[in-house]
Amino acid sequence: MSGTTSPGRAKTEPLGAVRERVLASLREDIIAGRLGPGDRLVERELAERFGVSRVPVREAIRALVAEGFVLFESARRTVVRRLTPADVRELFELREALEVYAAGLAASRATPEALAELRDLLDQAARATQAEDAETITDINTRFHDRVLAMAGNGLLISVMEPVDGRLRWLTRRNEEWPQLLTEHRALYEAIASGDPARARAHALDHVRANYRSTVRHLFGSEPTDAPRADPGTDEGAGAGAG
Repeated sequence: MSGTTSPGRAKTEPLGAVRERVLASLREDIIAGRLGPGDRLVERELAERFGVSRVPVREAIRALVAEGFVLFESARRTVVRRLTPADVRELFELREALEVYAAGLAASRATPEALAELRDLLDQAARATQAEDAETITDINTRFHDRVLAMAGNGLLISVMEPVDGRLRWLTRRNEEWPQLLTEHRALYEAIASGDPARARAHALDHVRANYRSTVRHLFGSEPTDAPRADPGTDEGAGAGAG
């Protein structure tokens, strides 16, 4: 099969493009909570929804399994994954290792133009927070962290984060302590803008750990019992609490 034509599309799409369109839509539905943990993904129903054959839907579902969003409960039942405390801990351990390092690099390599972009994102985040616009807040917060990674100037670091970026967005979308997130991002910006890598790493570490605690509270209704302790030799004094 070379592709499919859906209503409103004048030309036949290549199969790969159809798969990517379906995949992107389903991924965003999961991240935004429109598809919740335990919800079924039925090929026939999804094919009708997107106006496509079942082939690209099947391939999109397999991609979502590989990305960690859904799982096969049986040969005939596919559901959105229910995150466990261990899933959340592992993702945040990875985020801690990579984002803290990236913040230090960003502080040493930031340009005036890049810092101006971060300030603009913070202004946008403030407006979205005031409006309690969850989707916009999530999008801006993701762009903020993506920009910090770009400022680090390490392409390999970005490529390592890409496979788990969607799942991290999925987690952070569950955290609705938006004013606190804005406060932490402002503090992280100030630390990066100072040009002091140790200060930036300290604030990034506090931010990731605070976000971990908030996410666990929202997902499981309790404080985490395995919150990581400060690593020996880590300068966290500049970033206590919210940063």
